[in-house]
Amino acid sequence: MYLKTFIFPDAEQEFDFFLEQKRKCYDCFYPFQILSKHHFQRIDFEPITILYGGNGSGKSTALNVIAEKLKVKRDAIFNKSNFYHDYLELCTEVLCAPLGEDSRIITSDDVFDYMLNIRNLNEGIDWKREKLFEEYLERKYAKFQMTSLEDYEQLKKVNQARSRTQSKFVREELMNNVREYSNGENAFLYFTEKISENGLFLLDEPENSLSPKKQEELVKFIEDSARFFGCQFVIATHSPFLLALKSAKIYDLDEETVDVKYWTELESIKIYYEFFKKHEKEFQDRYDT
Repeated sequence: MYLKTFIFPDAEQEFDFFLEQKRKCYDCFYPFQILSKHHFQRIDFEPITILYGGNGSGKSTALNVIAEKLKVKRDAIFNKSNFYHDYLELCTEVLCAPLGEDSRIITSDDVFDYMLNIRNLNEGIDWKREKLFEEYLERKYAKFQMTSLEDYEQLKKVNQARSRTQSKFVREELMNNVREYSNGENAFLYFTEKISENGLFLLDEPENSLSPKKQEELVKFIEDSARFFGCQFVIATHSPFLLALKSAKIYDLDEETVDVKYWTELESIKIYYEFFKKHEKEFQDRYDT
């Protein structure tokens, strides 16, 4: 445990703040009036704490506010509003221990940028591979005769091409192609690379880009990291796989007044349950035969 408690300003504190402002017209109050409308003022953390809610519930806002207040690392650029610093000044954190140096927030933008970089790298690799195919054929069928020691290096290149298949030649000349992994696999690798021992990690909808199977693998990774490797997690999600994390404390931001709930009490989980119950016979008919 690193983070014990985090307190956001309530509606009265926000009102008092705006009374002190000289300007009376504002284009954007963000992040003011996002969390206070759900009376969401305090989070008391566990090793795994989850902020649950639909789009617009404020779960990502809360996560980013915590990240900025604690000054943890982030990769993607985060755009703050004019009032962001003022809002942070009204927030209070209580720590159990100093944050690990690798503590960070991981957002969907971080993962997307990582996959985009992989794609750009792949495009460069594809271009280089085509050039190597051409080079292989030129070397293999070249009419080459060594006339001096200056030709020795070229002789080695020609012999290398003639003694290997095209695919082996290209593999030896080219770095391993990172496209061996799918987008989902690359996204999963990003989490496992960035989450290290002894740190606080804030994850914003980590289920994005991950298949159900990869989400299950991420759940196991998070549980093991929290249990054995001194990690604490705060996760904004509506994934049923992540909501079922063992011993997770879940704040339901879809409620008029935010409340702590067990994962099977959440509205989206009830909808999933009713859906599969409705189609239960179809599963039985298909898998029992």
